[in-house]
Amino acid sequence: MTTSLTQQWAQCQTILADNLTASAYQTWFAPIVPLQYAEGVLVLQVKSQFVAEYIEENYIPLLSSAIIRVFGAGTRLEYRILIDSTSDTGTRIPSNGAPAKSQWVMPVERSNNDDLPQLNELYTFDSFIAGEPNKLARTAGMAIAKQPGYTAFNPLFIYGGSGVGKTHLACAIGHQVQALHPQARVLYVSANTFKLQFQDARKENRIPDFLNFYQSVDVLILDDIQYFAGLKGTQDTFFHIFNYLQQSRKQLILTCDRPPVELKDIEERLLTRFKWGLAAEIARPDYTLRKSILLSKMHRDGITLSDEIVEFIATNVRDSVRDLEGILASLLAHSTLTDKEIDLPLAEQVVSHIVALQPQTTTVQDVISAVAQHFNIPEKAIMAQNRSKEITQARHVAAYLSKQLTDSSLNEIGFRMGKRTHATILHSITYIREAIEFDPVLRQHIAQLQSALQH
Repeated sequence: MTTSLTQQWAQCQTILADNLTASAYQTWFAPIVPLQYAEGVLVLQVKSQFVAEYIEENYIPLLSSAIIRVFGAGTRLEYRILIDSTSDTGTRIPSNGAPAKSQWVMPVERSNNDDLPQLNELYTFDSFIAGEPNKLARTAGMAIAKQPGYTAFNPLFIYGGSGVGKTHLACAIGHQVQALHPQARVLYVSANTFKLQFQDARKENRIPDFLNFYQSVDVLILDDIQYFAGLKGTQDTFFHIFNYLQQSRKQLILTCDRPPVELKDIEERLLTRFKWGLAAEIARPDYTLRKSILLSKMHRDGITLSDEIVEFIATNVRDSVRDLEGILASLLAHSTLTDKEIDLPLAEQVVSHIVALQPQTTTVQDVISAVAQHFNIPEKAIMAQNRSKEITQARHVAAYLSKQLTDSSLNEIGFRMGKRTHATILHSITYIREAIEFDPVLRQHIAQLQSALQH
């Protein structure tokens, strides 16, 4: 293996690592060994046919893109499956992915969606798991898909931390627009790609063509708008595109890692326009949503995990949907490659390599038990329909502390407290929040319960 090949594959790995979760990269790409690059064919050695098939099914667009950038257009990919490490024997299989093509170049004229960069086919509403943290953004997105450009949500500014599903939702809206309005021209582009296209157009004196192309789309999805910070020329050009599309009743969908008010080095006139429509946050997934995501992806990938393992993962992996996906992939890989059953110790091992394990957390049931003991009433009374003043107040306190001390959604708290509604729990929380302002005895009860539950 030549030094050149080693260096080139290292460049590919850097691209892959930048676009994947740490767990996904370490599981699927870090162990790959580059064997040969000759006559336009790159040969990569992988541990098993399962690994090759999993990469083909889930990561081939990204892998192909990395290979294009480093090895050039037209490179073909083959995998070498190691059969016997002692004798170093193996078999080679070609990639089933489309042959690597040159990087997409912005055209001057287009007549339909076929020539536009394609939306990620996996990012649809069917695969986007709904929950409280994404409810507003998802509802707005579905309304937009029905009438792009003709709702109050233009632009739709989706913001939230890394890995919470912003790109997924934006692409899902695009797919739904294409399904409901087949003639609509939907364009997805990252802010970095837009910047590079603009720079190329400026060097080649093709700014009018650049503007004409972007002004010809019906729905523009621009991902990671924060990367426009400090780029005056790019911002100026996007300002004109934004104005044209908005005034022409075309739809703009922008994603960002923070709300408009927190953006730095973005022109005020752009920030003002970002606030014209709806700024919708996708928050970190709560426990209920994390569990739903796990169950959905387990069903999709044919993975069976015990309730204990699902609860452990959902409790400890809190920040990112990508981390949940990566951990499931790691568990599947470990189980397949080592021929071991996925049990709790394996789950603990995999999760501990990805995130810092959370300390034992308070549950809604813990709160109910503590409140019942504190007020000397039966736990069942809190969950029943008893409306006596004493029981009602204890129920309000339990709802308030459940929201303060647990990671549960209002819906889950309501379910745990006798299948009460989201609105009922919200009323209880509001009642206690206002009452403790003027009731020192209630305030003391709350403080005592908080101290007991947190120690």
